[in-house]
Amino acid sequence: MPDQSARTAIVTGASRGIGRATAELLAAEGCNVVLTSRKQEALDEVAAELTQAYPNVGVLAHAAHAAEPDQAAACVDAAMARFGRIDVLVNNAGTNPYFGPLVDLDPERAEKTVRLNQFGVVLWTQLAWKASMAEHGGSIVNVASVGGLLTEPGIGYYNATKAAVIHLTRQLAQELAPRVRVNAVAPGVVRTQLARALWENHEEYLREHLPLGRIGEPVDIADAIGFLAGDKSSWITGQTLVIDGGATIRSSLI
Repeated sequence: MPDQSARTAIVTGASRGIGRATAELLAAEGCNVVLTSRKQEALDEVAAELTQAYPNVGVLAHAAHAAEPDQAAACVDAAMARFGRIDVLVNNAGTNPYFGPLVDLDPERAEKTVRLNQFGVVLWTQLAWKASMAEHGGSIVNVASVGGLLTEPGIGYYNATKAAVIHLTRQLAQELAPRVRVNAVAPGVVRTQLARALWENHEEYLREHLPLGRIGEPVDIADAIGFLAGDKSSWITGQTLVIDGGATIRSSLI
């Protein structure tokens, strides 16, 4: 796909899972990629692999906690110093430190979840807008979850923050138009470390009950992110694309 050529993308949570798959897809399409997550060593490993596989694109690995304004700003500054502009932002970083009913949720884990999953989207969007997108335009893709559209046992607070991401996507799309398009993806159960508790001991059951007969892989979500980030979706903004193997067309799954 030539529509990413010579562009620069920042991908948060890029050291593994959906973020890593997205960074690889964008690099394969000719996009310079800024990889960011908390641990520099993990990022360096991904950067080395991408540089070897795609020597004609620029790759920058810059560690930053996605919910810390100073660290996020330093990453955006490094991206601008290296590439001069930011065309794509993928807000993928997320966390789920609590599993259980809302009546037992403690303030510390509640704040941590909101700060990264919800405020992080706003923070990185602010920085990308002010650094480059207000002048040059761009595309932002937020990673939400089908949980933001449903109720589920155990992960209700995580899902509440993902529901917020869906709303923030619509709000930001309205505020940043027409210079910047803002969309989201809402994955179902995907084979990632964050979602391990949802699939590790349930994969056979999920395969039997999902209409498409398997759980998702990170590349399934990356492909959709790549579409929403590129010019082939140039008349789409404020939307959330559900990618769940058909889970939400069933009356119940788990």
